[in-house]
Amino acid sequence: MPRPRPDPAKGQPQEAVKRLLLVDDHPIMRHGLAQLIRAEPGLEVCGEAGSAREGLEIAGRLKPDLVVIDLTLPDKNGLELLKDIQAQYPGTLCLVLSMHDETIYGERALRAGARGYIMKEAAADHLISAARKVLSGGIYVSDSMASRMLEQVTGRRARGGAGVETLSDRELEVLEMIGLGVATKNIAGRLCISARTVEAHRAHIKEKLGVGDGAALVRYAVQWVESRAGV
Repeated sequence: MPRPRPDPAKGQPQEAVKRLLLVDDHPIMRHGLAQLIRAEPGLEVCGEAGSAREGLEIAGRLKPDLVVIDLTLPDKNGLELLKDIQAQYPGTLCLVLSMHDETIYGERALRAGARGYIMKEAAADHLISAARKVLSGGIYVSDSMASRMLEQVTGRRARGGAGVETLSDRELEVLEMIGLGVATKNIAGRLCISARTVEAHRAHIKEKLGVGDGAALVRYAVQWVESRAGV
């Protein structure tokens, strides 16, 4: 555990420096985030990881005060990494920093164990305040996401709805891979499940989305992936 640093001016110990672990598969992004964090008093980057496997291993070894996680990782979805961290290292504080739309992934991330969700486009302005809020025991979400969650609690917005919001985390993962053109057997390999299970997920997705057949599902998935990428 980090020890408080003495304050030469007052002769009193300062508050312990908070250690952050960055999990993102883009080295340039990690470098930029690290510079942003290291410029702030009381915060430091104790480690970096480019994959879910590496992030889980480093989180267990370094015991950071906060793990900042991207959802798109080369070996596993960031939501699954969140769940793994909470299962293996209960109580570890996690903050999701992602390019993915918070209206789809924000509440999913919180349910998976994150204490906050921030869009990458807002990182320069809000990452530090988000990290400090989570480190102090709070939950950080954007104003718009907070409003949507409050509307759900007060009953002003119905839960459930239609479209991708009705899909489970795993079904959403399968839909994304379908949209990226990944074959069923390869989806099974990436997710460490059987091809039969993938087909079951496809059937559930079609039912929830109201899609009639496999070709229509592929079209829907491709259009959805392209819309998220801003194509």
